[in-house]
Amino acid sequence: MTGVVPILATLAAVLLSAVHVVTPALRFLDGSPRSVWLSAAGGVAVAYVFVHFLPELAAGETSVGRMAGDTLGGFSERHVYLIALGGLMAFYGLDRLAKVDRSRRAGIPVTDARDAPAEVGTGAGVFWIHMVSFGLYNGLVGYLLLHREMTGPISLAFFTVAMALHFVVTDYGLNEDHKAAYRTIGRWLLVVAVLAGFVLGAITAVSDAAIAALTTFLGGGVILNVLKDEVPSERQSRFWAFALGGAGYSALLLTL
Repeated sequence: MTGVVPILATLAAVLLSAVHVVTPALRFLDGSPRSVWLSAAGGVAVAYVFVHFLPELAAGETSVGRMAGDTLGGFSERHVYLIALGGLMAFYGLDRLAKVDRSRRAGIPVTDARDAPAEVGTGAGVFWIHMVSFGLYNGLVGYLLLHREMTGPISLAFFTVAMALHFVVTDYGLNEDHKAAYRTIGRWLLVVAVLAGFVLGAITAVSDAAIAALTTFLGGGVILNVLKDEVPSERQSRFWAFALGGAGYSALLLTL
């Protein structure tokens, strides 16, 4: 790792932390139909997963297989995909937990909480489950600023941009679910999580197999956290913005 990369990674950690500070104040993201900026940001994040993360999975499959050992039998041949599925399922469960809790607190049938009054947020228990989970998620992003399959300033720049835009999307959803609790407490916990993950990455290093596994889990989480807000028809998402963000960033990634 060249000397300039840790400096750039430090700046990237600060930038990613700043996203959590400013996103709740970006009022132009509010309203229905869904903001073109949120849809475009989601397209960029998903493009990064499919064009950059998933090819890295193939490169890391052998090392993760050695880490898994022969005890898993045939499953070890598909370990990275099972890890990605685990990331997707974990964050789907977290999203459903928040939506069901909001529905119950609003006194309406348990739906996905799209019909819940705008001022109704989740309870304290669900809020803290989300904060711990997304804190670990953000810490992982901070850690990967210094430990990725592909290193170098250009790769770091692409990763940082994709994760910054992804954080905008997730912050918007967390603010929608948790209201004032997220703005006053939650976002600051996520700021600390990113920086803590970065510091941990600066003082520790894990095996290539562990990096591949962590990257895979993050990829599954990114896909779910973007698509859960883009796919439902009642969100009136802007497909053209999502597609343009995805296609444009894919074209840039192919220059790596």
